[in-house]
Amino acid sequence: MTHTAATPMKAIILFDSKTAGGSTEQLIDSIGRKLAETGAYVEKAKCKKTGDYSFVKEFDVVIMGAPIYYLLVSSELLGALLQSNLKSCIQGKKIALFLTCGSPELMANLLYLPQLKLNLIGSTILAEKIFAPNQLSDQSVIANYVEEVNKAYKKNGN
Repeated sequence: MTHTAATPMKAIILFDSKTAGGSTEQLIDSIGRKLAETGAYVEKAKCKKTGDYSFVKEFDVVIMGAPIYYLLVSSELLGALLQSNLKSCIQGKKIALFLTCGSPELMANLLYLPQLKLNLIGSTILAEKIFAPNQLSDQSVIANYVEEVNKAYKKNGN
């Protein structure tokens, strides 16, 4: 489907965050607002290990994000990929990833992103970003991530 101003990109942000209203959720809200400013239709949904994710089939882009706890991607997002129908529902989807963590970016790229990417074979990854603590509220960093998602989405036939 070709998207125009009349048919905006539909994006869902699937996330995990242990603290309601915490820094990860604030980042997700900022990403959602920036996407909406570009004309995208955006929803967000908190992950549950055993949830039903059939609804993601209605979206063009699935943005997945979570914090890192004790060297692992937050358990609900990773658990949803392993224990629910999420993995089958995102087959062939366009995916954007982000993680929040205090580790150096190189370490995060080598240790944490692969925990998600191993479960995303068959999907197109549009963008990936590690947000350091000092970047969580940096609107220019968030805008750059959203721009990367939009450019890759358009480049991939939309």
